[in-house]
Amino acid sequence: MNTYNFEQLKRHSHMREIFAEVLTIGDEILYGQILDTNTKWISRELDDIGIKVRRKIAIGDKKQEILDALDESLKRSDIVLITGGLGPTKDDITKKTLAEYFDMELELDPSALEDVEDIFRRFGKEVTEINRQQAFLPEGCKKVKNERGTAPGMWFEKGKKVVVSMPGVPFEMEAMMAKTILPKLKKHFTLPVIVHKVIKTIGIGESWLAEEISDWEDNLPEHLALAYLPGKSQVRLRLTGVGEDRDILETEMDQQIEAVLPTIKSYVYGFGDIQIEDAVGEMLKTRALKIATAESCTGGFLAHRLTSVPGSSEYYWGSVVSYHNDIKKGALEVSDKTLDTYGAVSEETATEMAVGVRKKFKTDIGISTTGIAGPDGGTEEKPVGTVWMAISFGKNVVTRKIQLPGTRILNIEYTAIHALNFLRQTLDKQ
Repeated sequence: MNTYNFEQLKRHSHMREIFAEVLTIGDEILYGQILDTNTKWISRELDDIGIKVRRKIAIGDKKQEILDALDESLKRSDIVLITGGLGPTKDDITKKTLAEYFDMELELDPSALEDVEDIFRRFGKEVTEINRQQAFLPEGCKKVKNERGTAPGMWFEKGKKVVVSMPGVPFEMEAMMAKTILPKLKKHFTLPVIVHKVIKTIGIGESWLAEEISDWEDNLPEHLALAYLPGKSQVRLRLTGVGEDRDILETEMDQQIEAVLPTIKSYVYGFGDIQIEDAVGEMLKTRALKIATAESCTGGFLAHRLTSVPGSSEYYWGSVVSYHNDIKKGALEVSDKTLDTYGAVSEETATEMAVGVRKKFKTDIGISTTGIAGPDGGTEEKPVGTVWMAISFGKNVVTRKIQLPGTRILNIEYTAIHALNFLRQTLDKQ
């Protein structure tokens, strides 16, 4: 990186960040009667324009709780976005509460009334008195037009800070944000650039991963931050950069990722939004390999993961869900001797299942899973969560045993993820 770019990055790291908080108002949210999707959508959109969400709060339809939450949020953050409580009924108190907070009288806004009347005209109906009340707004706020509903949004300014109130109906709120509020926020504030880059890892726990990359993490510049996001047998490493120039910032972040990859290469299967089945599918497609699955404990879930990828018909041939031993014997040619001597959950049975499905479908690869998902069926020798898997690849067979601690559903999901990673590692060695 040249000196000019380095000096720019130094300046970017001291750029003031703009913070927002999101308040969701409505008893129905707290009762769990509806799912709050608004805060997720708002957070993503704010992040895209360089505004960091500091906190999200759900509040009931109680005046004092709204007042207290708004007061606290404005002490910490530059922007407060509020959704909900703007309907025409008596339980919708957000507008009156905001008028009280900002010490403003409610007055009829002619343009807001015109918007309400226009909505009713479109549906061939007369405006009711209760809907006419929606055109009364706090006298000092700026109306935000609602093109999809009767409740206008409200934009307040308090010193250098901004409060925006919007309807809780998602498709009304999203249109209002996209068309008016986000562009207005970009003009009102000098916003930094926020860039996220995600490294997908699998097969290593969060604490072990942190130890592996501790030196690299300790030497990250101040304006780059690392977050560990653990999931099912996977950890996402999210590198977040804050700066002023997106191209410069992305170049620096790419260089940091290149620096850490040699340390964790064996655990990395992709970047961004890619899933493990996408990565495995790409490997199969690139190598022009065909695969079939033989499943017992996963009951077809491994096939589901593989076929969830668009274009998977290029490499995925089919599956045998051999839950019963008779199917293992009849469809996959697992021998009676193997089942009698070693049992259905064994290395030997997994091996014969993988070979059998590869031969049956005439594919390059056969992969099998057999185990005890639970909650019953475990023994002292083979407790619940014991799983064997095998991969038949040409004349070779590789096997792996795992022990899972979860519930039945989790054990099924984890087995499929482990099997996909086992396949990735096997293909990597070819």
